[in-house]
Amino acid sequence: MLKTILGKTFCLPESMRHEMRKQFGMLYPGDSIETTRKMLADIGNPAKLIVVGDISTFNMLQCDTVPDISIVDEKTHRAPAENKIIKGIRHPDFREVLIENPAGCVTHELVSALTQALDADEPVQIMVEGEEDLAALPAIVLAPLSSVVIYGLPDEGAIMVKVTSDVKTQIFGMLERMASE
Repeated sequence: MLKTILGKTFCLPESMRHEMRKQFGMLYPGDSIETTRKMLADIGNPAKLIVVGDISTFNMLQCDTVPDISIVDEKTHRAPAENKIIKGIRHPDFREVLIENPAGCVTHELVSALTQALDADEPVQIMVEGEEDLAALPAIVLAPLSSVVIYGLPDEGAIMVKVTSDVKTQIFGMLERMASE
């Protein structure tokens, strides 16, 4: 699967937008620190912890947990995030990587940054100029088995995906159906 998504850009066609509301993991309602504490109690010992989204990253750091990889864009609901959130997603342990990724797409630059971050010996924060709205997809496909990917579901809560072969296959299939370059 890895070689197939490297070097490609995927964009979500209108016909697949409904699939993005499908949950590939467990929904934890709400976007509070208490929601994150519940997830942390259920997380186990993942191979890698990958968190997508500013609120999810903020809450994770507020719970004194630094993810292996954080993917943020300084936005919530496609609007600029509050200063409290922007300041709160920063952590001195992160090595920051800046990339560009437009809304509704997964660029080869994002895939490459994720691949490198997964090999890093330190926590990495991928700062996206544009949007990280689909970043959970390549994160799930690229992450080692038994990793956990957490991402926000607007107005509902956070999704925790425990990476298994079945989930990787499902997400890979979605990426294959997206227009790629």
